[in-house]
Amino acid sequence: MAFSLGATGTDLATRRHLDDHGTITLTGALRAMKSLDFKLAHIHADPASARDFILADAKDADMAWGLAATGVDVASGHPRSLADYRDQMREIVRQGLVDIMLMSVSTSELLTVQEGLFEGSDVTPAVRANDSTDIHLVGGGAYAEGPSLPFRTATVAQALGAGGADLGLYSITLNNDAALDRATLEAYRGFRLEAEPQGLRHFLEVFDPNAPGARRPSDVGRFLNDSIARALAGVPRGARPLFLKMPYHGPRAMEELTSYDPHLVPGVLGGSSGTTHDAFFLLQEARRHGARAALFGRKINASEHQLTFVRYLRVIADGELAAADAVRAYHADLARLGIKPRLPLSDDLALTETQHHA
Repeated sequence: MAFSLGATGTDLATRRHLDDHGTITLTGALRAMKSLDFKLAHIHADPASARDFILADAKDADMAWGLAATGVDVASGHPRSLADYRDQMREIVRQGLVDIMLMSVSTSELLTVQEGLFEGSDVTPAVRANDSTDIHLVGGGAYAEGPSLPFRTATVAQALGAGGADLGLYSITLNNDAALDRATLEAYRGFRLEAEPQGLRHFLEVFDPNAPGARRPSDVGRFLNDSIARALAGVPRGARPLFLKMPYHGPRAMEELTSYDPHLVPGVLGGSSGTTHDAFFLLQEARRHGARAALFGRKINASEHQLTFVRYLRVIADGELAAADAVRAYHADLARLGIKPRLPLSDDLALTETQHHA
C-alpha cells in the first residue's frame, strides 16, 4: 500500500504486518516517520473518520518577547533563564506526548543538532520561520500597535542546516489593507519559493488583524477563512502548508472551514494564559467542531507543572476526558505532587476567555 502525505510532497511506500494480537507493525520507509506524519496520513486518507489530533508545544517565544519569553518559575517566583526554558523543552520532548516542539532556530541548533534530542523520538522539531513586526513584543516597544510588516530573521538554509529542522512555522497577519496585505502575501510567496526546492515543510499561522483601524472586518472568523481559502487556492500541493494555526472563532467559523476543505487541517492557537479550564475547554470545543491541531505556548509555560498539564492536554485532544473533569484531575495531581495551584479549584474552573465561543 502507499500513504500519500499530501502537502509533504512525499509518497512513502510501506507494508503492514498484523501479528497474532492484531498489532500492526510497519516496515519499510515509514519506520522513520514521526507521529505528525502518521497523523497527517490518517487525516488525509479519511478526513471524516480519522480521530487523530496534532498537539504542539510552542516554545518559540524568544523570537517575540525577548527576556520575558521564558516566563516565571512557579516555585521560586523568579524569571526563568533561557537554560531553564530549554530544560522544559527537553522534559516535554522526552515525555513524548506532543507531536511538535516549536523552537527558535538558535534553540533548535542546540537541542536538535548538537544534542540530538529528537533522534529516536516521535516528536518533530520545528522552527519559527518568520517573525513579522506584530510579534516584536519587546519591553517599551510599540511595534505591535502598528500594522504587521513582514520580516524573517532566519533563512530557509539556516532553518534546515543550523536549526536541523525540516518543518517551519510561517505566520501572516492580514489587516484588510490592500497595500499592506499584498506585501504580506508576497513575502509568504517568496518564502514558499525558497522553502519548497530546499525541502522545508511548513505550517501556516494566520493571526487576527492586529491594527486594521476602521477596516476591521465585521466577522473576523469569516475574514480569516476566506483569506486562507483564497490565498491557498493558487498554491500547488507540494508548496502547501501541512496544517493551519489560527485563533478559534467559535463553532460556526471552524465548521465552515472544515466543511469547505478538511484537507486544510485547521488548528487553533492557545492564546494567553488564562485559567486551566480556559485552555482545556478551548481544546475540547475546537476539536468537537472540526479542529485537528492545537498549539499551546503561554498556557503550557505558565502552568504549575508543565508535564502534568501537557498530559491532560493530550487526553482531551484524544477525546478521553472532558475539560472540566481534566481540571479537577489536574488539581488532584498537583496536590499529590505537593505543588500549590495558582488559583483555587473553584476559580480555575471558571471560563474567562472562551465561554463566548461555546
